[in-house]
Amino acid sequence: MSYTFQQSLFLLPLLVDQEILALFSVEADMAAMLEFECALAQAQAKHGFIPTEASDEIVAKVKSFVPDYEQLAIGVARDGLVVPSLVSQMRASISGHVHYGATSQDVIDTSLMLRAKKAFSILCSRAEALISNLHDLSATYGGNRLMARTRMQQALPFTAADRIGSWRTGVGDARISLGTCQFPLQFGGPIGVLGEFGEAAPVLKAAIAGQLGLATRQENWHSVRSPIVALGNVASQLTGSLGKIGADYCLMAQNEFAEVQLFGGGTSSAMRHKQNPVLAETLVTLARFNATLVSGLHQSMLHEQERSGAAWTLEWMILPQMIVAAGAATHICSELLLSTVSVGRA
Repeated sequence: MSYTFQQSLFLLPLLVDQEILALFSVEADMAAMLEFECALAQAQAKHGFIPTEASDEIVAKVKSFVPDYEQLAIGVARDGLVVPSLVSQMRASISGHVHYGATSQDVIDTSLMLRAKKAFSILCSRAEALISNLHDLSATYGGNRLMARTRMQQALPFTAADRIGSWRTGVGDARISLGTCQFPLQFGGPIGVLGEFGEAAPVLKAAIAGQLGLATRQENWHSVRSPIVALGNVASQLTGSLGKIGADYCLMAQNEFAEVQLFGGGTSSAMRHKQNPVLAETLVTLARFNATLVSGLHQSMLHEQERSGAAWTLEWMILPQMIVAAGAATHICSELLLSTVSVGRA
């Protein structure tokens, strides 16, 4: 197996969402970091902290700036993060006014928020589509009969619409949570107090956030990782709600019940008569994966004093995988619903 499922030739087609994975590529990260540096320079020039000419130069030259990635990698091994080496290259080839008053965490956290905002917009749209798909499924098969089961035992008869309705409620709740997520700018300077900017700091912060389309917080969140944990919680809620659908499909597809009929896929190397519910099983896997990782993300809340290198690095390892997994789950659930031939008995 590969180090992560995103790297595996065998697992990538099953567990990865390419559209969202692209938002966590080196290229997307770099583009977002450079976007922050441009917005920072423009806001600082507007409020008199750097010359307007310097801001114009930064914005113009960033368009053609290509960093030396080999040197960036060496810098990460030395410094534990990419920004010191990146800023050094930008100051040498663009302007000495780059990154004035900012710190590495401002760049990295803001880049993450810019990309996470795009990812969650995609997830919102897909959740809405899934709610519509579930509505269509209920309209087609909702009148069919099913046996309700509580604690894995037969309870009372009800309809397919009743079970599908519970799925739709779970996805709907996740959609609401997705819509409430905040994506704040990170801009606190070296120790989080923006001392270089005095009373102008709030205005400067608002200007940068406005240009980037991010939210603002009165205080910096260098060591208060609530925004990060909130994103992970919602990603896990989404995969959990879709995992519930997957678990029910797996049980309903058992030969003894045959309460759902699917088409395509799921063949066995040894038993040709089998049609394994692969998509449904994968939804369960992704739900359990994110439920496991969310506990690690909560560990990353333990930032010592004003900044933690250890906790911060843990976030980089965990949160992107959770968001990519959530994206994969939405795509897989859509395929599962569209592959459904029948639910319940007429």
